[in-house]
Amino acid sequence: MKKNLIVRLYINNGEASFDEAGEKKVGELLEQTVRFYGDINADSILVQISAEGDEGREASIKMLKEITKASEIPVYATFPIKREEDVKKLIYADAKLVIMNLSDQNCWDMLEDVSKRFGKDRIAVSFDDYSNLGVYRKAAENYASGCFIFNGTKPSEVSEQTNLPLYVGLPNVTLEKLLDTLAEDNICGVFGAVVNENAKDINSIKNLCAERGLEISRFAAAIPWDKLRKNSDGLIPVIAQDYKTGAVLMLAYMNEEAYLTTIKTGKMNYYSRSRKAQWEKGEESGHFQYVKALYADCDYDTLLAKVSQIGVACHTGSPTCFFNEIASKEYTEKNPLKVFEQVYAVIADRKVNPKEGSYTNYLFDKGIDKILKKVGEEASEIIIASKNPDAGEIKYEISDFLYHCMVLMVEKGISWEEICNELAARE
Repeated sequence: MKKNLIVRLYINNGEASFDEAGEKKVGELLEQTVRFYGDINADSILVQISAEGDEGREASIKMLKEITKASEIPVYATFPIKREEDVKKLIYADAKLVIMNLSDQNCWDMLEDVSKRFGKDRIAVSFDDYSNLGVYRKAAENYASGCFIFNGTKPSEVSEQTNLPLYVGLPNVTLEKLLDTLAEDNICGVFGAVVNENAKDINSIKNLCAERGLEISRFAAAIPWDKLRKNSDGLIPVIAQDYKTGAVLMLAYMNEEAYLTTIKTGKMNYYSRSRKAQWEKGEESGHFQYVKALYADCDYDTLLAKVSQIGVACHTGSPTCFFNEIASKEYTEKNPLKVFEQVYAVIADRKVNPKEGSYTNYLFDKGIDKILKKVGEEASEIIIASKNPDAGEIKYEISDFLYHCMVLMVEKGISWEEICNELAARE
Protein backbone atom coordinates (compact mmCIF):
# COMPACT_ATOMS: atom_id res chain seq x y z
CA MET A 1 0.00 0.00 0.00
CA LYS A 2 1.47 3.35 -1.07
CA LYS A 3 2.02 5.74 1.83
CA ASN A 4 0.98 9.40 1.70
CA LEU A 5 2.09 12.54 3.51
CA ILE A 6 -0.84 14.94 3.72
CA VAL A 7 -0.65 18.61 4.69
CA ARG A 8 -3.64 20.04 6.52
CA LEU A 9 -5.42 23.34 6.01
CA TYR A 10 -8.31 24.84 7.97
CA ILE A 11 -11.23 26.89 6.67
CA ASN A 12 -13.37 28.64 9.26
CA ASN A 13 -16.35 30.53 7.81
CA GLY A 14 -14.45 31.28 4.62
CA GLU A 15 -11.07 32.13 6.20
CA ALA A 16 -8.15 29.80 5.48
CA SER A 17 -5.08 29.03 7.59
CA PHE A 18 -2.55 26.21 7.89
CA ASP A 19 -2.85 26.31 11.65
CA GLU A 20 -6.07 26.80 13.58
CA ALA A 21 -4.56 29.75 15.41
CA GLY A 22 -2.22 30.78 12.61
CA GLU A 23 -2.04 33.54 10.03
CA LYS A 24 -5.03 33.77 7.72
CA LYS A 25 -4.19 33.28 4.07
CA VAL A 26 -6.21 34.76 1.24
CA GLY A 27 -5.78 35.70 -2.41
CA GLU A 28 -2.29 35.45 -3.86
CA LEU A 29 -0.79 34.41 -0.51
CA LEU A 30 -3.16 31.45 -0.29
CA GLU A 31 -2.46 30.46 -3.91
CA GLN A 32 1.30 30.60 -3.33
CA THR A 33 1.03 28.49 -0.18
CA VAL A 34 -1.14 25.86 -1.86
CA ARG A 35 1.21 25.70 -4.86
CA PHE A 36 4.18 25.41 -2.51
CA TYR A 37 2.88 22.17 -1.01
CA GLY A 38 2.55 20.66 -4.46
CA ASP A 39 6.03 21.82 -5.39
CA ILE A 40 7.69 20.28 -2.32
CA ASN A 41 6.11 16.89 -3.12
CA ALA A 42 3.31 16.60 -0.58
CA ASP A 43 0.84 13.96 -1.74
CA SER A 44 -2.40 15.78 -0.99
CA ILE A 45 -4.03 18.56 1.04
CA LEU A 46 -6.67 17.86 3.67
CA VAL A 47 -9.06 20.79 4.15
CA GLN A 48 -10.97 20.73 7.44
CA ILE A 49 -13.95 23.07 7.13
CA SER A 50 -16.03 24.54 9.92
CA ALA A 51 -18.87 26.90 9.09
CA GLU A 52 -21.83 28.53 10.79
CA GLY A 53 -25.03 29.45 8.97
CA ASP A 54 -25.69 29.52 5.24
CA GLU A 55 -23.41 32.52 4.70
CA GLY A 56 -20.46 30.85 6.43
CA ARG A 57 -21.04 27.61 4.54
CA GLU A 58 -21.15 29.33 1.17
CA ALA A 59 -18.04 31.39 1.96
CA SER A 60 -16.20 28.20 2.96
CA ILE A 61 -17.18 26.41 -0.26
CA LYS A 62 -15.98 29.43 -2.23
CA MET A 63 -12.65 29.30 -0.41
CA LEU A 64 -12.38 25.56 -1.11
CA LYS A 65 -12.80 26.28 -4.82
CA GLU A 66 -9.89 28.75 -4.65
CA ILE A 67 -7.75 26.09 -3.00
CA THR A 68 -8.57 23.32 -5.49
CA LYS A 69 -8.03 25.74 -8.37
CA ALA A 70 -4.54 26.58 -7.12
CA SER A 71 -3.60 23.04 -6.08
CA GLU A 72 -1.72 20.61 -8.33
CA ILE A 73 -2.19 17.76 -5.86
CA PRO A 74 -5.48 16.15 -4.74
CA VAL A 75 -7.56 18.04 -2.18
CA TYR A 76 -9.59 16.14 0.43
CA ALA A 77 -12.36 17.92 2.33
CA THR A 78 -14.34 17.55 5.55
CA PHE A 79 -17.47 19.64 5.98
CA PRO A 80 -20.47 19.83 8.35
CA ILE A 81 -22.62 17.85 5.90
CA LYS A 82 -26.36 18.22 6.44
CA ARG A 83 -27.77 17.02 3.12
CA GLU A 84 -26.74 15.37 -0.12
CA GLU A 85 -26.48 18.79 -1.74
CA ASP A 86 -23.49 19.54 0.53
CA VAL A 87 -21.62 16.53 -0.84
CA LYS A 88 -22.39 17.66 -4.38
CA LYS A 89 -21.01 21.13 -3.64
CA LEU A 90 -17.75 19.65 -2.35
CA ILE A 91 -17.45 17.39 -5.40
CA TYR A 92 -18.21 20.30 -7.74
CA ALA A 93 -15.59 22.34 -5.88
CA ASP A 94 -13.19 19.60 -7.08
CA ALA A 95 -12.57 17.88 -3.77
CA LYS A 96 -11.15 14.49 -4.79
CA LEU A 97 -12.29 12.90 -1.54
CA VAL A 98 -15.23 13.95 0.64
CA ILE A 99 -15.05 12.76 4.25
CA MET A 100 -18.40 11.98 5.87
CA ASN A 101 -18.68 11.66 9.65
CA LEU A 102 -20.87 8.59 10.14
CA SER A 103 -21.45 9.51 13.78
CA ASP A 104 -23.82 12.09 12.28
CA GLN A 105 -27.10 10.36 11.47
CA ASN A 106 -27.55 12.55 8.37
CA CYS A 107 -24.32 11.24 6.87
CA TRP A 108 -25.14 7.64 7.76
CA ASP A 109 -28.56 7.92 6.11
CA MET A 110 -27.20 9.29 2.83
CA LEU A 111 -23.93 7.31 2.57
CA GLU A 112 -25.18 4.69 0.12
CA ASP A 113 -26.91 7.24 -2.12
CA VAL A 114 -23.96 9.64 -2.41
CA SER A 115 -21.55 6.74 -2.95
CA LYS A 116 -23.63 5.43 -5.85
CA ARG A 117 -24.13 8.92 -7.26
CA PHE A 118 -20.56 10.21 -7.11
CA GLY A 119 -18.54 6.99 -6.86
CA LYS A 120 -17.09 5.09 -3.93
CA ASP A 121 -13.62 6.44 -4.76
CA ARG A 122 -14.80 10.00 -3.97
CA ILE A 123 -16.12 9.15 -0.49
CA ALA A 124 -14.30 8.49 2.81
CA VAL A 125 -15.68 8.17 6.34
CA SER A 126 -14.75 9.21 9.86
CA PHE A 127 -16.25 8.65 13.33
CA ASP A 128 -16.40 10.50 16.63
CA ASP A 129 -16.27 7.17 18.46
CA TYR A 130 -14.41 4.45 16.59
CA SER A 131 -15.56 1.79 19.01
CA ASN A 132 -18.81 1.86 17.03
CA LEU A 133 -17.08 1.19 13.74
CA GLY A 134 -18.01 -2.47 13.85
CA VAL A 135 -21.69 -1.52 13.55
CA TYR A 136 -21.01 0.45 10.38
CA ARG A 137 -18.19 -1.69 9.00
CA LYS A 138 -20.04 -3.37 6.13
CA ALA A 139 -21.61 -0.14 4.87
CA ALA A 140 -18.34 1.77 5.25
CA GLU A 141 -16.40 -0.81 3.26
CA ASN A 142 -19.12 -1.07 0.60
CA TYR A 143 -19.59 2.65 0.06
CA ALA A 144 -16.31 4.38 1.03
CA SER A 145 -12.70 4.14 -0.08
CA GLY A 146 -10.97 5.16 3.15
CA CYS A 147 -11.35 6.02 6.82
CA PHE A 148 -9.92 9.15 8.52
CA ILE A 149 -8.91 9.11 12.20
CA PHE A 150 -9.11 12.66 13.58
CA ASN A 151 -9.50 12.29 17.31
CA GLY A 152 -6.36 10.56 18.55
CA THR A 153 -7.78 7.03 18.57
CA LYS A 154 -4.96 4.53 18.19
CA PRO A 155 -4.75 3.34 14.57
CA SER A 156 -4.27 -0.27 15.68
CA GLU A 157 -7.64 -0.20 17.44
CA VAL A 158 -9.33 0.94 14.22
CA SER A 159 -7.44 -1.36 11.87
CA GLU A 160 -8.71 -4.37 13.85
CA GLN A 161 -12.27 -3.40 12.90
CA THR A 162 -11.94 -2.60 9.19
CA ASN A 163 -9.95 -3.34 6.06
CA LEU A 164 -10.39 0.23 4.79
CA PRO A 165 -7.20 2.22 4.12
CA LEU A 166 -6.63 4.48 7.12
CA TYR A 167 -5.56 8.13 7.17
CA VAL A 168 -4.24 9.05 10.61
CA GLY A 169 -4.02 12.47 12.23
CA LEU A 170 -0.90 12.89 14.37
CA PRO A 171 0.10 15.69 16.74
CA ASN A 172 3.61 17.12 16.57
CA VAL A 173 5.24 13.79 17.44
CA THR A 174 8.75 12.68 16.55
CA LEU A 175 9.62 11.64 13.02
CA GLU A 176 10.30 8.18 14.41
CA LYS A 177 6.66 7.97 15.55
CA LEU A 178 5.50 9.17 12.13
CA LEU A 179 7.54 6.47 10.39
CA ASP A 180 6.33 3.78 12.80
CA THR A 181 2.72 4.80 12.13
CA LEU A 182 3.18 4.69 8.36
CA ALA A 183 4.76 1.25 8.64
CA GLU A 184 1.50 -0.27 9.93
CA ASP A 185 -0.20 -2.42 7.31
CA ASN A 186 -3.43 -0.69 6.33
CA ILE A 187 -2.34 2.88 7.07
CA CYS A 188 -1.95 4.70 3.79
CA GLY A 189 -1.51 8.28 4.98
CA VAL A 190 -0.72 10.59 7.88
CA PHE A 191 -1.62 14.23 8.43
CA GLY A 192 -1.56 16.72 11.25
CA ALA A 193 0.95 18.92 13.04
CA VAL A 194 3.85 16.54 12.48
CA VAL A 195 3.49 16.87 8.70
CA ASN A 196 2.71 20.60 8.62
CA GLU A 197 5.63 21.43 10.92
CA ASN A 198 8.04 19.39 8.78
CA ALA A 199 6.52 20.29 5.40
CA LYS A 200 9.70 21.85 4.04
CA ASP A 201 11.47 18.54 4.63
CA ILE A 202 8.83 16.27 3.11
CA ASN A 203 11.29 14.88 0.58
CA SER A 204 13.67 13.99 3.41
CA ILE A 205 10.85 12.20 5.25
CA LYS A 206 10.02 10.31 2.06
CA ASN A 207 13.63 9.27 1.68
CA LEU A 208 13.53 7.88 5.24
CA CYS A 209 10.35 5.97 4.34
CA ALA A 210 12.07 4.47 1.30
CA GLU A 211 15.04 3.42 3.44
CA ARG A 212 12.57 1.45 5.58
CA GLY A 213 11.13 -0.24 2.52
CA LEU A 214 7.86 1.69 2.56
CA GLU A 215 6.21 2.36 -0.81
CA ILE A 216 5.96 6.12 -1.27
CA SER A 217 5.99 8.68 -4.11
CA ARG A 218 9.36 10.40 -4.22
CA PHE A 219 12.14 11.50 -6.53
CA ALA A 220 14.53 8.69 -7.30
CA ALA A 221 17.11 8.64 -10.07
CA ALA A 222 16.46 5.93 -12.64
CA ILE A 223 19.82 6.84 -14.22
CA PRO A 224 22.85 6.99 -11.87
CA TRP A 225 25.40 9.78 -12.27
CA ASP A 226 28.11 7.45 -13.58
CA LYS A 227 25.89 6.47 -16.54
CA LEU A 228 25.71 10.08 -17.77
CA ARG A 229 28.32 11.38 -20.24
CA LYS A 230 30.07 14.40 -18.80
CA ASN A 231 32.15 17.05 -20.58
CA SER A 232 35.88 17.46 -20.08
CA ASP A 233 35.24 19.31 -16.80
CA GLY A 234 33.15 16.46 -15.42
CA LEU A 235 29.94 18.46 -15.80
CA ILE A 236 26.69 17.96 -17.70
CA PRO A 237 24.58 20.80 -19.19
CA VAL A 238 20.99 21.14 -17.97
CA ILE A 239 18.17 22.92 -19.80
CA ALA A 240 15.41 24.15 -17.48
CA GLN A 241 11.92 24.38 -19.00
CA ASP A 242 8.68 25.67 -17.51
CA TYR A 243 6.56 22.55 -17.09
CA LYS A 244 3.30 24.41 -17.80
CA THR A 245 4.13 26.67 -20.72
CA GLY A 246 7.04 24.79 -22.25
CA ALA A 247 9.12 28.00 -22.23
CA VAL A 248 12.89 27.40 -22.11
CA LEU A 249 14.07 29.22 -18.99
CA MET A 250 17.83 28.81 -18.70
CA LEU A 251 20.86 26.61 -19.25
CA ALA A 252 23.29 25.71 -16.48
CA TYR A 253 25.56 22.83 -15.44
CA MET A 254 25.55 20.09 -12.84
CA ASN A 255 28.31 18.18 -11.14
CA GLU A 256 27.62 14.96 -9.25
CA GLU A 257 26.84 16.73 -5.98
CA ALA A 258 24.32 19.06 -7.64
CA TYR A 259 22.71 16.10 -9.42
CA LEU A 260 22.32 14.05 -6.25
CA THR A 261 21.11 17.06 -4.22
CA THR A 262 18.49 17.86 -6.86
CA ILE A 263 17.16 14.30 -6.68
CA LYS A 264 17.21 14.30 -2.87
CA THR A 265 15.54 17.69 -2.30
CA GLY A 266 13.33 18.09 -5.37
CA LYS A 267 14.82 21.55 -5.97
CA MET A 268 17.17 22.40 -8.83
CA ASN A 269 20.83 22.60 -7.85
CA TYR A 270 23.60 23.55 -10.26
CA TYR A 271 27.37 23.93 -10.37
CA SER A 272 28.79 27.41 -10.93
CA ARG A 273 31.80 27.24 -13.23
CA SER A 274 32.87 30.77 -12.28
CA ARG A 275 32.61 30.28 -8.51
CA LYS A 276 33.57 26.60 -8.73
CA ALA A 277 30.83 25.70 -6.25
CA GLN A 278 27.45 24.05 -6.11
CA TRP A 279 24.45 26.38 -5.73
CA GLU A 280 20.72 26.01 -5.25
CA LYS A 281 18.64 27.99 -7.70
CA GLY A 282 16.85 30.69 -5.70
CA GLU A 283 18.97 30.41 -2.56
CA GLU A 284 19.52 34.20 -2.61
CA SER A 285 16.64 35.49 -4.77
CA GLY A 286 13.91 33.14 -3.55
CA HIS A 287 13.24 32.21 -7.20
CA PHE A 288 13.41 28.47 -6.61
CA GLN A 289 12.89 25.83 -9.27
CA TYR A 290 10.94 22.79 -8.06
CA VAL A 291 11.50 19.68 -10.16
CA LYS A 292 8.50 18.13 -11.88
CA ALA A 293 10.51 15.81 -14.16
CA LEU A 294 14.11 15.19 -15.17
CA TYR A 295 15.19 13.60 -18.46
CA ALA A 296 18.43 12.66 -20.20
CA ASP A 297 18.75 13.05 -23.97
CA CYS A 298 19.47 10.21 -26.40
CA ASP A 299 23.25 10.47 -25.85
CA TYR A 300 23.01 10.84 -22.07
CA ASP A 301 25.09 14.01 -22.28
CA THR A 302 22.41 16.68 -21.68
CA LEU A 303 19.60 16.92 -19.15
CA LEU A 304 16.16 18.48 -19.51
CA ALA A 305 14.46 19.61 -16.30
CA LYS A 306 10.76 20.43 -16.32
CA VAL A 307 10.33 22.77 -13.37
CA SER A 308 7.85 24.88 -11.47
CA GLN A 309 9.54 28.28 -11.53
CA ILE A 310 8.96 30.58 -8.57
CA GLY A 311 9.43 34.17 -9.67
CA VAL A 312 11.68 34.63 -12.68
CA ALA A 313 14.48 32.45 -14.01
CA CYS A 314 16.92 35.14 -15.15
CA HIS A 315 19.08 37.30 -12.87
CA THR A 316 18.12 40.31 -15.04
CA GLY A 317 14.49 40.00 -13.93
CA SER A 318 13.36 38.47 -17.20
CA PRO A 319 11.10 35.40 -16.99
CA THR A 320 13.58 33.53 -19.19
CA CYS A 321 17.26 33.97 -19.98
CA PHE A 322 16.54 33.69 -23.72
CA PHE A 323 15.27 37.13 -24.72
CA ASN A 324 18.02 38.58 -26.96
CA GLU A 325 16.59 38.14 -30.46
CA ILE A 326 19.14 37.37 -33.16
CA ALA A 327 16.85 36.62 -36.10
CA SER A 328 13.21 35.74 -36.57
CA LYS A 329 10.45 35.51 -39.13
CA GLU A 330 6.70 35.73 -38.85
CA TYR A 331 4.92 32.46 -38.36
CA THR A 332 1.48 31.25 -37.38
CA GLU A 333 1.27 29.69 -33.94
CA LYS A 334 0.13 26.08 -34.31
CA ASN A 335 0.34 24.88 -30.71
CA PRO A 336 -3.36 24.25 -29.92
CA LEU A 337 -3.28 25.35 -26.29
CA LYS A 338 -1.32 28.51 -27.09
CA VAL A 339 -3.82 29.37 -29.82
CA PHE A 340 -6.69 28.89 -27.36
CA GLU A 341 -4.90 31.00 -24.75
CA GLN A 342 -4.18 33.78 -27.25
CA VAL A 343 -7.80 33.97 -28.41
CA TYR A 344 -8.98 33.75 -24.80
CA ALA A 345 -6.64 36.63 -23.88
CA VAL A 346 -8.09 38.83 -26.63
CA ILE A 347 -11.64 38.05 -25.46
CA ALA A 348 -10.71 38.77 -21.83
CA ASP A 349 -9.11 42.06 -22.88
CA ARG A 350 -12.27 43.07 -24.75
CA LYS A 351 -14.26 42.62 -21.54
CA VAL A 352 -11.91 44.92 -19.62
CA ASN A 353 -11.16 47.32 -22.50
CA PRO A 354 -14.25 47.50 -24.74
CA LYS A 355 -13.70 48.27 -28.41
CA GLU A 356 -16.34 50.01 -30.49
CA GLY A 357 -17.89 47.72 -33.09
CA SER A 358 -16.51 44.57 -31.43
CA TYR A 359 -18.82 41.56 -31.72
CA THR A 360 -17.29 40.23 -28.51
CA ASN A 361 -18.31 43.38 -26.66
CA TYR A 362 -21.76 43.11 -28.20
CA LEU A 363 -22.13 39.68 -26.58
CA PHE A 364 -20.85 40.90 -23.21
CA ASP A 365 -23.21 43.90 -23.35
CA LYS A 366 -26.21 41.69 -24.10
CA GLY A 367 -25.37 39.47 -21.14
CA ILE A 368 -25.37 35.83 -20.21
CA ASP A 369 -28.67 34.89 -21.88
CA LYS A 370 -27.41 36.07 -25.27
CA ILE A 371 -24.08 34.27 -24.81
CA LEU A 372 -25.85 31.03 -23.88
CA LYS A 373 -28.20 31.37 -26.86
CA LYS A 374 -25.22 31.66 -29.21
CA VAL A 375 -23.46 28.68 -27.61
CA GLY A 376 -26.60 26.61 -28.18
CA GLU A 377 -26.99 27.82 -31.76
CA GLU A 378 -23.38 27.03 -32.62
CA ALA A 379 -23.67 23.56 -31.07
CA SER A 380 -26.67 22.95 -33.33
CA GLU A 381 -24.69 24.16 -36.34
CA ILE A 382 -22.05 21.51 -35.63
CA ILE A 383 -24.73 18.81 -35.68
CA ILE A 384 -26.13 20.09 -38.98
CA ALA A 385 -22.67 20.41 -40.56
CA SER A 386 -21.80 16.87 -39.47
CA LYS A 387 -24.61 15.54 -41.68
CA ASN A 388 -23.00 17.21 -44.68
CA PRO A 389 -20.70 14.99 -46.80
CA ASP A 390 -18.15 17.85 -46.84
CA ALA A 391 -16.29 17.37 -43.56
CA GLY A 392 -14.45 20.66 -44.06
CA GLU A 393 -17.52 22.62 -43.02
CA ILE A 394 -17.35 21.11 -39.54
CA LYS A 395 -14.08 22.86 -38.67
CA TYR A 396 -15.67 26.27 -39.23
CA GLU A 397 -18.66 25.43 -37.04
CA ILE A 398 -16.47 23.95 -34.29
CA SER A 399 -14.30 27.10 -34.42
CA ASP A 400 -17.41 29.30 -34.00
CA PHE A 401 -18.59 27.09 -31.14
CA LEU A 402 -15.23 27.23 -29.34
CA TYR A 403 -15.08 31.02 -29.73
CA HIS A 404 -18.51 31.42 -28.12
CA CYS A 405 -17.53 28.92 -25.42
CA MET A 406 -14.52 31.11 -24.64
CA VAL A 407 -16.76 34.16 -24.36
CA LEU A 408 -18.81 32.17 -21.85
CA MET A 409 -15.64 31.09 -20.03
CA VAL A 410 -14.47 34.70 -19.68
CA GLU A 411 -17.94 35.78 -18.55
CA LYS A 412 -17.91 33.09 -15.84
CA GLY A 413 -14.23 33.47 -14.91
CA ILE A 414 -13.12 30.02 -16.08
CA SER A 415 -9.63 29.62 -17.60
CA TRP A 416 -8.23 27.13 -20.09
CA GLU A 417 -5.90 25.92 -17.34
CA GLU A 418 -8.91 24.91 -15.25
CA ILE A 419 -10.47 23.09 -18.21
CA CYS A 420 -7.19 21.25 -18.91
CA ASN A 421 -6.82 20.33 -15.24
CA GLU A 422 -10.32 18.88 -15.23
CA LEU A 423 -9.68 16.88 -18.39
CA ALA A 424 -6.33 15.65 -17.07
CA ALA A 425 -8.02 14.50 -13.86
CA ARG A 426 -10.33 12.27 -15.93
CA GLU A 427 -7.54 10.23 -17.51
